[in-house]
Amino acid sequence: MKQKKEKPHKYKTAAPLPARRKCGTMAVHSRLLEQDPAFGRRLVDLERLTSRRMLAGLTHRAAAPTIISVVVHVIYNSASENISDAQIRSQIKRLNTDYSAKNPDRKKTPSVWGGLVTDARIQFALATKGPDGKATKGITRTKTAKTSFTDDDGVKSAAKGGADPWPSKEYLNLWVCSLGGGLLGYAQFPGGPAKTDGVVILNTAFGTKGTATAPFNLGRTATHEVGHWLNLHHIWGDTQHCEGTDFINDTPNARLPNYGKPKFPHISCSNGPNGDMFMNYMDYVDDDAMLMFTAQQVARMNAALAGPRSGVGR
Repeated sequence: MKQKKEKPHKYKTAAPLPARRKCGTMAVHSRLLEQDPAFGRRLVDLERLTSRRMLAGLTHRAAAPTIISVVVHVIYNSASENISDAQIRSQIKRLNTDYSAKNPDRKKTPSVWGGLVTDARIQFALATKGPDGKATKGITRTKTAKTSFTDDDGVKSAAKGGADPWPSKEYLNLWVCSLGGGLLGYAQFPGGPAKTDGVVILNTAFGTKGTATAPFNLGRTATHEVGHWLNLHHIWGDTQHCEGTDFINDTPNARLPNYGKPKFPHISCSNGPNGDMFMNYMDYVDDDAMLMFTAQQVARMNAALAGPRSGVGR
């Protein structure tokens, strides 16, 4: 039988698409710090290790890219939420384009920062072998009675209507579902519990086709959240008084997140004349305004891959 071509979904989504980007990573992070004092100690140790690696130049990029095995857990209540394989593949393609700095729109980076645009030499591939050793497409599908999830990690548990993770030392777990509270996604930093390790993305902000909806239809919510999973912080340091830090020296201090499509320069925190690096993947702008990672952000991600994330790469 001749296979029909995939048509875009016309279903209504369970949760409306947020008007602007909202990431739940820091709320999850703060909750983990309160619940698990050992997590905080692990983070301090990790930050010391990361700083030493960066200072000593031990985060040099390998000749060949690190390939990360990915499993995508699709959690759906309605037909529109059961996104297609093609939409999932479009997200993997976008991750690979952005993390290799091969995105054509990188040319829109202001010239003052053009030299900082850096290939992370990180690539992503859907897993071909599951935890049981059997062949897999790297995609699981779970029908749920829940119409949406929050940042409480319920989507990461079969007992709570979601799907249990594959071993986080071997796979990057991506959960795709309907999210409430205006969330586009959230991630867990390295060092957290294995049973909740991974990234959660709103289904209408995942990939570049199917149900992906503007202004979050270029797959960059995952680019942003996977950055957190690789130990990157928001570029404004998650404060409102210019004293926060993202632990990166080549991203200017910024007072607050930027939204939508800012015009260059947008100055805050006395960071003129160039202002905020709002086109960085770790800000809150729309997908088509995000363009780049810096050299030191790449070094920090490589330090995570050399340390707590070392098992997922090959």
